[in-house]
Amino acid sequence: MARLSIAMCGAGLIALGVAAVASHAPVAAQAAACSNRGALDDAYCDDNRDLVADPPKEERQFRDPSALVFAYTPVEDPALYASQFKPFMDYLTQCTGKRAVYFPVTSNAAQVEAMRSGRLHIAGFSTGPTAFAVNLAGAVPFAVKGKEDGYESYKLAVIVRADSDIRQMSDLKGKRVAHTSATSNSGNLAPRAYFPDLGLVPDQDYRVIYSGGHDRSVMGVNSGDYDAAPVASDVYNRMVARGQVRGDNFRIIWESAPFPTSSFAHAHDLRPELVEKIKQCFYDFRFPEDMKRDLGGNDRFVPATYLKDWEPVRFVADKVNAPYTRAAFDVEARREAEAEARRRAAREQQQRQQQQQQPGRTQ
Repeated sequence: MARLSIAMCGAGLIALGVAAVASHAPVAAQAAACSNRGALDDAYCDDNRDLVADPPKEERQFRDPSALVFAYTPVEDPALYASQFKPFMDYLTQCTGKRAVYFPVTSNAAQVEAMRSGRLHIAGFSTGPTAFAVNLAGAVPFAVKGKEDGYESYKLAVIVRADSDIRQMSDLKGKRVAHTSATSNSGNLAPRAYFPDLGLVPDQDYRVIYSGGHDRSVMGVNSGDYDAAPVASDVYNRMVARGQVRGDNFRIIWESAPFPTSSFAHAHDLRPELVEKIKQCFYDFRFPEDMKRDLGGNDRFVPATYLKDWEPVRFVADKVNAPYTRAAFDVEARREAEAEARRRAAREQQQRQQQQQQPGRTQ
């Protein structure tokens, strides 16, 4: 595989991932030998029916990279996670004997395509995009952040400003409500599954505005850009704990039952001995105090499976008829790219305005 450039990001990584798909697809003989695929892409097989891609059938198809590339979900500022995960990257290097590299991705689509193309070996995928990673990229989830008593879960929380006149879900009719992205579980799919039973249909009873991330939704409600937002409670709680926003500036008007948080997954075609080593390294690691604080009080990685632990997520997707298919992924990739282009244009416009307002600057 070509060396991963740490300078690559966003749309560029998406393009590279798409270009690399054909070269990383399995040979026709393997495809013909598959007795069951389920929801998986044609590049993968699920003969044991555990809903994730089986390892390759031929020895020559296994990979044993000299360096392990890891990326964590871009639900918040990627730069934050690069710092937070550094102790684990150092440990993973020591534990596996292979250099572990953290790669900051700027979109869910870029992260999924990077694993599918073979440029990403281990990743923490957000709850909803985990299913895209499983079906389209051969990701095999094996852990979730947690504590001694089990893995971390989160709820879909609908937040409004504390000074808002919105008191209950029915008050959202006619309002501007921030959803995060089309593939997000708590930021889009779960609201579309649950809200109609509460008498509220997204896009019909209120205007949906895609913010591009849970942190952006929280900040947008805080600034008044949005009237409300369904967000992942764990992201919201971390932002309050870090002091990014004040908890007393918000009210939560509704919460869902719990979902698992981000999955940690490996590529399906890594050499079995390497997979077992990676998993053991994850399970043995204990978060240092700073990492524990930054990641919601969690102190370890807890074993989990896609078959059992992602069942509630698949239920939501089935209920809203949002299959985790290539066509749906391509639509979301375009949305993410367009949203990033809008944000970039807004930043550039803001910079130009600030430069023009500098004292002594001639027009």
